[in-house]
Amino acid sequence: VLKPISRLRIVLPKLAAVIVVAGPVVILSGGIATFVGLDSLRPAVAAAVGLSVGVIAYAAVFTWAGLMTTRALPLALIYVLVWEGIVSTFLGGVRYMSVRAYTLSIIHGLDEDGLSTLTDRVIEFPAAVMGGFLVSIVFAWLTVRRLRRMDVP
Repeated sequence: VLKPISRLRIVLPKLAAVIVVAGPVVILSGGIATFVGLDSLRPAVAAAVGLSVGVIAYAAVFTWAGLMTTRALPLALIYVLVWEGIVSTFLGGVRYMSVRAYTLSIIHGLDEDGLSTLTDRVIEFPAAVMGGFLVSIVFAWLTVRRLRRMDVP
């Protein structure tokens, strides 16, 4: 019982739990809504793939945020409303640091014809894929690092 365990073995199940609980709800609702709205399977699959990248990236970011503050929910709401909703919408260069832009760009990159209304909010497809991957890895690493440095009572 007293044997210490790796912090990675703590973080990975937490991330997996968020992805398993939130992922299907977000991915299925987005895919179904896109299919119903556009009556085509290709945009629905593109939406599902892009949303799964977004779920993984947001899970990593907000797992880290939960360790950094006792007020993670207000911080998350401010981040989503201010950074993702306002700042990244009006300042084009900031989109390269936005999980929302990564998600929308991946959706648009997988189906440019069916989802042509997204053209004004996207970044380049390779940058979006790399950004989503890097955000997920970096924030998972930061979460492990934070756990290693925390003083657990």
